[in-house]
Amino acid sequence: MTDAAERSTGQTADEGRPEPVTEAERLLRRRRRRITAYQGAERTLARLGLLAPLRERLTLLDGADALYDLDEPGDLYGNGIVEALEERVAGLLGKEAAAFFPTGTMAQQVALRCWAGRTGNPTVALHPLAHPEVHERDAFREVSGLRPVHVTNEPRLPTADEIRGFEEPFGALMLELPLRDAGYVLPTWQELTEVVEAARERDAVVHFDGARLWETTVHFGRPLDEIADLADSVYVSFYKSLQAFGGAALAGPKTLVEEAKTWRHRYGGAVFQQFPTVLSALAGLERELPRLPEYVTHARVVAAALREGFTEAGVPWARVHPEVPHTFDFQVWLPYGVDELSEAAIRQSEETRTALFTNPWDEKGPGLAMTEVYVRAAALEWTAADVRAAAADFVARLGEVAG
Repeated sequence: MTDAAERSTGQTADEGRPEPVTEAERLLRRRRRRITAYQGAERTLARLGLLAPLRERLTLLDGADALYDLDEPGDLYGNGIVEALEERVAGLLGKEAAAFFPTGTMAQQVALRCWAGRTGNPTVALHPLAHPEVHERDAFREVSGLRPVHVTNEPRLPTADEIRGFEEPFGALMLELPLRDAGYVLPTWQELTEVVEAARERDAVVHFDGARLWETTVHFGRPLDEIADLADSVYVSFYKSLQAFGGAALAGPKTLVEEAKTWRHRYGGAVFQQFPTVLSALAGLERELPRLPEYVTHARVVAAALREGFTEAGVPWARVHPEVPHTFDFQVWLPYGVDELSEAAIRQSEETRTALFTNPWDEKGPGLAMTEVYVRAAALEWTAADVRAAAADFVARLGEVAG
């Protein structure tokens, strides 16, 4: 394929040929093109706040006086509005207490080191694709003195038999729900309850990495508090599903949460004032949380239409994973290279102002790549026919690029 749009930005003075650029610069330019095309698109499946201009992001706090009494003093080191959010989260998850944290990385390290002190065992069983193993630079080991072990390498959550048959003891079992890097996958409700029971048989505590737990109620067919009740402690994020500015919470027994607040201070998480982030989290709970089931339901429409669109367009092999999405995010795999797929997606956004694939593509093998598809409020305007038409247009552009 030609990559002229990304490679040729300068001309040599004497020959008029494109100046060579490094691979890092080429990829950076492509990223900029992709984001610019996404921002300029009139139609997309998701409008994520993290890529919006600051002025637009601040509109999230419009009407904040309906979320909290703005005549109250601002928070100082975790009191006031922060405590109000903590109480709200504990109630939603059916736990005795909750603690607000600036990041989920900090919240989970604190939770699991507290459990390690109680169980006397710093070994944490978790999936090798879990967030702490993939995205946190070995923080469990390097910062918190925890020892991760892997019960299974399969791209799914562990089974009860795998938990029972694991060859060494562990103090805590951490389950990421959904398991993002495996395709936002979830077990069935029966499988989840059996896994929790198997861990308890081994005298291990159960902690849910529930960064996206908010999205799981449709798949499990259970309310949030019933899902969270299976675990001894639960971490949730406020920005991944709820579009807040940031922040996380750890919920569980009151004694654990009180100890966690002590460690929060030690880890540098006792932030002077956090009311803007907390207000945005309250806004997410009030405005976005009730809409999540609708997004999950529509994601299944989008996924089915994508499969149909690829089939009708004659793509030799394509996969939507999971075939029926467990949440409102899922993967698409196509038998083309990253450069071809990226260029086709960007051109579609630039030329039609319809952005079907807005996330980067990752190489998964020779001539095979994967991207993630997010379905949010913006996608509700798309019919199945709209998705099929956009898929057909994308495939046509892909043929031009790859040909």
